Amino acid sequence: MQPVEINAGTWYLRSLRADERITDVPALSHLQVDDPTTYVTAAQRGWESETRFVWAICIPTTGELIALIGITTDGSSGRLWGEARDGYDEALDAAIGPVTRFAEGALGLPVGEPLSRGIY
Repeated sequence: MQPVEINAGTWYLRSLRADERITDVPALSHLQVDDPTTYVTAAQRGWESETRFVWAICIPTTGELIALIGITTDGSSGRLWGEARDGYDEALDAAIGPVTRFAEGALGLPVGEPLSRGIY
């Protein structure tokens, strides 16, 4: 599956990037990701294999990553997880509903557990 962009009200959700136009590597470092470049590659593979769906929650005017949210498949259901940079918990909270609806409606993955904090 190709990554799907989501509008979460004030926030814009897109796949992770590390290319000549946009790089999320510095922002991922702020989220304590040990190897941000490898993390971006793994996130892309997760979309391709439909096992892990990761979105950058971004400021719409700049595209700057301020939080991450994702769904990891767990058998016939999905586990929702996410983490925000300092001061951006509201962006993560705003993304929960749209991402949950995408998981349940488009992927057929019920999300029963509340958001797990952290990066997976």
